[in-house]
Amino acid sequence: MITVRFLLNGTATTVEAPGMRPLLHVLRVDLDLTGTKEACGEGECGACSVILDGSVVNACLVPMCQVDGRAVRTVEGLARPGPDGVRVLDPVQQALLDAGGVQCGMCIPGILMAARAHLDGGGSADEDAIREAIAGNLCRCTGYMKIVEAIAAVAAAPAGRSAAANGEARAGQPAGQPAAAGTR
Repeated sequence: MITVRFLLNGTATTVEAPGMRPLLHVLRVDLDLTGTKEACGEGECGACSVILDGSVVNACLVPMCQVDGRAVRTVEGLARPGPDGVRVLDPVQQALLDAGGVQCGMCIPGILMAARAHLDGGGSADEDAIREAIAGNLCRCTGYMKIVEAIAAVAAAPAGRSAAANGEARAGQPAGQPAAAGTR
């Protein structure tokens, strides 16, 4: 067992875990953050995508010994506190809902994280750039068109591009609280 200290959705977090235990299992089992999905367990599908120090990674492939001192952002960290204490969806979450880009929900958390990383990195509304950004995320339901359209709409709106990034430090959701829409 090792002690791992890291930022999780903007909140300082400490866990005791075997060094080679996958980040995915710590998130889902130890911290009860079930928005990050487990599917292939081999890094092929993207359902477990999270943002680690600004880059999209497959949480099923990241051992906890590589998380110490780093910043992890999960789908639960996308929504942020609103003025009345009600969580406000990230612009990408809202755009996917509005565009009808969500069906079964298995891939959506990973796609949301890949889209958020694309936008936070200054990604454009260009269809090819968006498809490349989410290329590591498999979706069997939607055919990707509505997903790409939703991400493009957010990329084209400067407010949507920065809204989640500005709230990132406040967007942490402690374990045990209900997840924001689009995370379970």
